[in-house]
Amino acid sequence: MNNKIILITGASSGIGAGMAREFAQKGYHLALCARRLERLEALKHELEQQYGIHVSVKVLDVTDYQEVFQVFREFQQQLGQIDRIIVNAGIGAGRRIGQGHFEINRATVETNFISALAQCEAAVEIFRAQNAGHLVVISSMSAVRGMPKHLTAYAASKAGIAHLAEGIRAELINTPIRVSTIFPGYIRTEINAGAKKLPFEIDEQTGSRLLANEIEKAPIKAYVPKWPWQPLGLAMKILPLKWVNQFS
Repeated sequence: MNNKIILITGASSGIGAGMAREFAQKGYHLALCARRLERLEALKHELEQQYGIHVSVKVLDVTDYQEVFQVFREFQQQLGQIDRIIVNAGIGAGRRIGQGHFEINRATVETNFISALAQCEAAVEIFRAQNAGHLVVISSMSAVRGMPKHLTAYAASKAGIAHLAEGIRAELINTPIRVSTIFPGYIRTEINAGAKKLPFEIDEQTGSRLLANEIEKAPIKAYVPKWPWQPLGLAMKILPLKWVNQFS
């Protein structure tokens, strides 16, 4: 066991909960937040019993921006330090553009980008005060190019947070604070449980393990899993858009 602490948002299900399990197995103490307290409490009990670590949990709706700052500060005050913050909370409920679904697309962009901005602001505030820390932003392979159908607003929001993370990295480049942008491929979780089979998809447990292992390396950016998404990510930047559409 080590004495380092990781804060994960959106930790009640999906890769948020999956990464919590992986980091608990590595001996990290955890600060977990999400909207569903009963799931967080169950996860806390599971991880403390199984791994002997300490887990703190708090309710957080990341679209309540003041609450984001409050919860992050409370964790830091309660635990004394936070070594890594993973900006993971997000939704994937986009719809085709121009078909009367503005409110759904607005909520997707707000949750995935504006709420991520609030989380990054709160995280970097803590890291600046500590003069240390590791900010991890979970983007998506869909951020590499504009995507059609239900992915248009989602992909744009994930591209936005990737650029946000790069800007923060540029700002902090001469400090001890590290910033990683992670681009997961298709991982089958609760968020896409009803979707058709996705290209090169992997299961939640595998995806969470690969994400945690990659985050441990504190890379500038990483595609997860590396194969086939690292070469595909390079190809997607130059392929004609109609070919890129095949990945949607």
